[in-house]
Amino acid sequence: MDPILEIKQLTLMRNGKEILKELDLKLFSNQIHTLLGINGSGKSSLAYTLMGLQGYLPINGKIIFQGENVIHKFVNERARLGISLAWQEPVRIEGLPIGKYISLGMQEISREKVNEALEAVALPPKAYALRSLDESLSGGERKRVELAAVYAMQPKVAILDEPDSGIDVLSINDIGNLIQKMAHNGSAVLLITHRDELVQQSDVASLMCLGTIVYTGNPNDAMEFYQTRCQSHQQTYGAQPWDFGLPVTDTRKLGI
Repeated sequence: MDPILEIKQLTLMRNGKEILKELDLKLFSNQIHTLLGINGSGKSSLAYTLMGLQGYLPINGKIIFQGENVIHKFVNERARLGISLAWQEPVRIEGLPIGKYISLGMQEISREKVNEALEAVALPPKAYALRSLDESLSGGERKRVELAAVYAMQPKVAILDEPDSGIDVLSINDIGNLIQKMAHNGSAVLLITHRDELVQQSDVASLMCLGTIVYTGNPNDAMEFYQTRCQSHQQTYGAQPWDFGLPVTDTRKLGI
């Protein structure tokens, strides 16, 4: 099976600093692909680059989506093709009814689909569809609304940047169920998270360090290395490269 999205040798510079370095990654439909890495490793920068945000144009590499290099396409063009991003910090459109906001990216707008999206994130439609998207919502509610909007789009590629941040522990199952539904419905899901519960639900996981992918494979192996090596290293030394065993076949990517 061919990947729906393939990243080849992607390199990104920002403010004179190399943020992404010769990064390779493949995403497949109906698959949850988790991306792990300490803060500053480049995870969100990769998400913004894939979405085509201003200031995130790579200096080298390709982003192949359904056989086409989309590296020079704008955000709206990529969205129309079927690439969607759920922000780590949900957008704010004060005063817009939640149901209306969710419908903005839908190809065919219907009340039933809006209600389905709200139910998918455990927000009762009767209580939330006509409620305003304003400061009265908690951070967790805003995050759920953002996820409902992405779910309603039925994207071919869904990039979820820490969808669990700001969500209480009891709601993690709801987020996990939503992600499973998206993959079941055909989406390729790129999930950026640190949560064990969500990593366990993924089909494959990649470990990111210093702007590149150093391991792709079993989610449990990736999570174990991330917890025992990456996190402890950052806590002790800060975000610096290390020089002990890595779960990669070629450590030259890290300059080790």
